[in-house]
Amino acid sequence: MKDLKYKNLMNTLKAMEKVAIAFSGGVDSAFLLKAAIEAIGRENVLAITVQSQVITNAEMKDVETLVKLLNAKHLVIKMDILSLSEFKTNPPERCYFCKKHIFEQIMKSASQEGFNTIIDGTNVDDEGDFRPGIKALRELEIKSPLKDCRLTKKDIRELSEKLGLPTHDKPSLACLASRIPYGEEITAEKLQKTAKAEEYLKSQGFKQLRVRCHGSVARLELLPEDFHVVFENNLNIKINNYLKSLGFKYVALDLKGYRTGSLNEDVIKNG
Repeated sequence: MKDLKYKNLMNTLKAMEKVAIAFSGGVDSAFLLKAAIEAIGRENVLAITVQSQVITNAEMKDVETLVKLLNAKHLVIKMDILSLSEFKTNPPERCYFCKKHIFEQIMKSASQEGFNTIIDGTNVDDEGDFRPGIKALRELEIKSPLKDCRLTKKDIRELSEKLGLPTHDKPSLACLASRIPYGEEITAEKLQKTAKAEEYLKSQGFKQLRVRCHGSVARLELLPEDFHVVFENNLNIKINNYLKSLGFKYVALDLKGYRTGSLNEDVIKNG
């Protein structure tokens, strides 16, 4: 089934002839970039990355590595996303305002380079969560060929492995702003300390995780099968001390474990 979906994706991309891709370096956009280059040729594909306070240095390094690996045409747009008040104040519709602002800039830059069709890596699984950003994509007529061809995250990972992409088993990424509860102001300090906390946990061997920033409390979402590791060799003390050095007063382990969009749970329940 996934091979048929991939064939449909190839045909869809060929019909577009020339595309600019919103490129984050994650599983979906890396797969889409590889597929587009295969379908219509390197000269007809432009990867565009928006670099802002919600993109970590590690993520930008991954972007650069993948662009080099795929020998793709690449454009980086630098943006001060905290200057956008609708983002900084962090309402539940934050992602809508952010996506609209970012993709307007992508469209402008792509047009200047001669690319008028913009595509992104939204897939079928993205339909199940609270994602106001998808509304912005529809309004701006951004195309999502992975979703249109009914590709799931599982399909994308399996096809990525088949294509030899190193991202096939890469942990899922999300904007750093998703670590801060709606209604709490987003600041550079909160984003930076959250990013450093997550990098530290990764350095200790944890792969799929989130650190949610609840004011003075860091709520750790880890895979349940990794819970026991926290309490081996006094790692819990080391984690606690490091996160406190970043400015957190308390460090808590979420017993429900890692899940995408945990800060959307109340929004969905009350919606």
